[in-house]
Amino acid sequence: METATSSATETMAKPANIVEMSWDPITRIVGSLGIFTKIDFTNRKVVECHSTSSIFRGYSIFMKNKDPRDAHFITSRICGICGDNHATCSVYAQNMAYGIKPPAIAEWIVNLGEAAEYMFDHNIFQDNLVGVDFCEKMVRETNPGVWEKAQKTEARHTADHGYRTIADIMKSLNPFEGEFYRETLQVSRMTREMFCLMEGRHVHPSTLYPGGVGTVPSVQLFTDFLVRLMKYIEFMKKVVPLHDDLFDFFYEALPGYEQVGQRRILLGCWGSFQDPDICDYDYKTMDRWGKAMYVTPGIVIDGELVTTNLVDINLGIRILLGSSYYEDWDNQETFVSTDPLGNPIDKRHPWNQTTIPKPQKRNFGDKYTWVMSPRWYDKRTGDYLALDTGGGPIARLWATALAGLVDIGYVKATGNSVKIVLPKTAMKPEVEFEWKIPKWSNAIERDRARTYFQAYAAAAAMYFTERAMAELHAGRTKTFTPFKVPQEAIGCGFHEAVRGVLSHHMVIRGGKIANYHPYPPTPWNANPRDLYGTPGPYEDAVQNTPIFEENGPDKFKGIDIMRAVRSFDPCLPCGVHMYLGDGKTLKQMHTPTAFAGLAHGKSE
Repeated sequence: METATSSATETMAKPANIVEMSWDPITRIVGSLGIFTKIDFTNRKVVECHSTSSIFRGYSIFMKNKDPRDAHFITSRICGICGDNHATCSVYAQNMAYGIKPPAIAEWIVNLGEAAEYMFDHNIFQDNLVGVDFCEKMVRETNPGVWEKAQKTEARHTADHGYRTIADIMKSLNPFEGEFYRETLQVSRMTREMFCLMEGRHVHPSTLYPGGVGTVPSVQLFTDFLVRLMKYIEFMKKVVPLHDDLFDFFYEALPGYEQVGQRRILLGCWGSFQDPDICDYDYKTMDRWGKAMYVTPGIVIDGELVTTNLVDINLGIRILLGSSYYEDWDNQETFVSTDPLGNPIDKRHPWNQTTIPKPQKRNFGDKYTWVMSPRWYDKRTGDYLALDTGGGPIARLWATALAGLVDIGYVKATGNSVKIVLPKTAMKPEVEFEWKIPKWSNAIERDRARTYFQAYAAAAAMYFTERAMAELHAGRTKTFTPFKVPQEAIGCGFHEAVRGVLSHHMVIRGGKIANYHPYPPTPWNANPRDLYGTPGPYEDAVQNTPIFEENGPDKFKGIDIMRAVRSFDPCLPCGVHMYLGDGKTLKQMHTPTAFAGLAHGKSE
């Protein structure tokens, strides 16, 4: 990652010291992320932001003419972190296209695998990557005043997590030497084992297929999963109050910090965890089985839940170009004119998209990224909304809470919150946590939601294990439904990847894939200004973010900007290079050794 600085000339109402600064690349799962900003150091505010991606993948192109049965194996390679989410979503789309319904125990196995993936990925990202932004070494270097206050601030939930002060929590997050940091690494290994029990291999499943799974259900299988799950649940009884103490402290220590990464509440969730008693993968009943998901699909606009109908969600998806390196497909083939219910399908819908790359020089006044601009068309207002996922959990919890549909004992949506019950474990009693709808969609609340959704996934996994065991004891152990690939068909899958909304749209002709478009969270979060000039969520969240870092331009690390971007879970940050406009290199780091200096108190 590079941070470049140079002076810029701006005309503003107040005297300003505008500096152009860039962080490029922040490597992520589907390309290299670059954040280019203009910062007013006089008024301590980001005044402009552009989000770029320098890598073109082209899955939608080379999926054409492939055997549809290979779709999930191929698309899982889109990502080396949450590839199983792609495989699952592809299988959902294939189930619809082939007209098949997997046996119930197969669905419970898939749900358990996906729950383990949420636990694994959120666990390692939150505390081994995002956590570094809040650790002692980072806070000391960027906000010495905050560090001084942390040493004097007693933690409210010491009895639950064992750390006396906020400073003790920050020390525990120091890379490689912090106690909590190291504990989290061990837990992430355990959750990966949980996933492999259900789907065979992480991160590219070997036992997941349309029509079911190849996993052999047994008492031993579910017991091995449950033993690890109970250890994770005990761990979460420590994690939730620890993060609440840490995040609440930042609001107290830095008044106004709620503005960091804040944007209008425009959240999208496509739903997760199928209920096999209701889900038949028929498009005509998609509204019904979508509402039965154990994470409710929904679109939240300015705090209002405007729909939970997956058919409406599907019909509203539009792919705009604007600042992207592509040619329009207006004159290309229309693959789907109406859906199975007779609703018209827009030319800019993924079913009808044709990807036509057009490489060119980056120009922030025109084209500057390979990421397209997904939007959701609000037919009530005619607006093309730049929905974000908030990193996944905040959208999932917000939509589920407002819908009030989920009630499985371990998890209950109340209409304004989600209650999560974690059962008694070896060393701790039963605990109930409640995620309440926050005042803001900002960096802190995105991070907080990630912690609560870890508990949500664990609680849901308890329910899924019980249901799977009930099927097993009843002798219903069939895990696969045979099928034939039709000559002509369409299908769509809706799921939640770890960091947010995921959809796969497929068109089959002549028994082969004629068109295929996966849309993961990255294009929804990292997209650029569209043809209407609307900035993408990263851009929108960073623009107008206040700067609380105490360093000036010469030693600026951009910690508030990085917290805003990383709150969206842009996957794994790579290397960092920081230099001035004259080319002088100030700092060079590479993951994982990027954090070694922080761990040992060194700063080069």
